[in-house]
Amino acid sequence: MRKTIAIAAVAVALASLAGCGAPADDRPLVVVTTNILGDVVSTVVGDQAEVMVLMKPNADPHSFEISAKDGARILGADLLVSNGLGLEEGLQKHLDAAEAEGVATLSAGDVIDALEYGPGDSEGTVDPHFWTDPARVVDVTDAVADAVEQHVEGVEPRVIRSNADGYIAELRTLDGEMTAAFEAIPAAQRNLVTNHHVFGYLADRFGFTVVGAVIPGGSTLAAPSASDLRDLVGAIEDAGVATIFAESSQPDRLVQVLADEAGIDVAVVELFTESLSDRGEGADTYLTMMRTNTERIATGLSP
Repeated sequence: MRKTIAIAAVAVALASLAGCGAPADDRPLVVVTTNILGDVVSTVVGDQAEVMVLMKPNADPHSFEISAKDGARILGADLLVSNGLGLEEGLQKHLDAAEAEGVATLSAGDVIDALEYGPGDSEGTVDPHFWTDPARVVDVTDAVADAVEQHVEGVEPRVIRSNADGYIAELRTLDGEMTAAFEAIPAAQRNLVTNHHVFGYLADRFGFTVVGAVIPGGSTLAAPSASDLRDLVGAIEDAGVATIFAESSQPDRLVQVLADEAGIDVAVVELFTESLSDRGEGADTYLTMMRTNTERIATGLSP
């Protein structure tokens, strides 16, 4: 009997110790779809709420998917922040389900001055890649602060607004750095070619021309035809492009094939355009990503 009681006591003690481990996070929950937006939202929210970012580093926002567990957590969120404008193609059913369940949502694409794609397979549709313009991220940051204050109970509004204002100041500093770096590139050389059309907002903001893309559309899920590649080679030759850019979220094989086999002499430079990287890889925050890209674009296109 004593042995049985002793064993039971040990079991209770172990259960008690297990309960004293890492407790469940009882803060309100903000869910964010992409890791670029996740960085913005995390900075604004600070420790006022739990921020759950669905998209892993180095993923493709057009095609990433989530687990059933993550899908269930979305339905219990106090606020769901998405990019919108058709970006999260692999996640749309979960976004629709959350909205149907009455989860408070913020689509960043709804608060910015959106652009349409130029010539190509996506011509006339809305471009979701607004984050390549930090001025538009300022608008998103303001909207995130407002949405958190409105929908997430228990947060301190003054803290949220202070965090947002501090981040907006950093974004404006970044904008000034990018303006100075790009103005140093001769206007005739501000021509961009990449895997797919992702630089429309950067081009609009800083005076670049998007010559073309290996995938002539707004999604990485499309594929180029032989005639698409021939047309792009002609455009590259006409514009005198010396550097084309491969995106870190997808292999650069097509870009390299274009450079190696099309009879054109161009360099291939990697950019971080649609996803943050792991820590230490050059794009572990939005600000770091944009500074890395600015330096690589300025170097690649300068004489």
